[in-house]
Amino acid sequence: MTEDARFEDGREAPLNLGAMDAEDLSVISALVQDAVFPVTEMTWRASERRFALLLNRFRWEDKGRERHGAERVQSVLAVDNVLRVSSQGISRDDKDMILSLLALTWMPGDDAEGVLELVLAGDGAIRLTVEALEVTLKDVTRPYRARSKREPGHPA
Repeated sequence: MTEDARFEDGREAPLNLGAMDAEDLSVISALVQDAVFPVTEMTWRASERRFALLLNRFRWEDKGRERHGAERVQSVLAVDNVLRVSSQGISRDDKDMILSLLALTWMPGDDAEGVLELVLAGDGAIRLTVEALEVTLKDVTRPYRARSKREPGHPA
């Protein structure tokens, strides 16, 4: 008998996850909530149809927070099959702008097509029109102590 993996079964190891449907995307969205990144760390390679961000992701999955404190890790969030990219509330000219990612939302279209929206704090958003949903999240550095020394909070 096989059984689905459970979140509690995870161990403290680098993440390397993929999403090809809305259910998988909800897991990645939860893991990238409150990730921060400079505007200079996003790229769209139109010829490869790939959009990517280098994020400083809060380690929500970390069960050892009480032991070693709040941590972040640098991760690459990559989206393949991208046909078009648009944004609002973002100035690519402001090289010092730091963006905060709140959620990933999927709006399906015809067949496998759809729009993946990266919802940012402060009414910003990045909209990716994709031929098919294909998202990966991969940790690329060792975890480091969060500068704030605490987990992100959201006022009610």
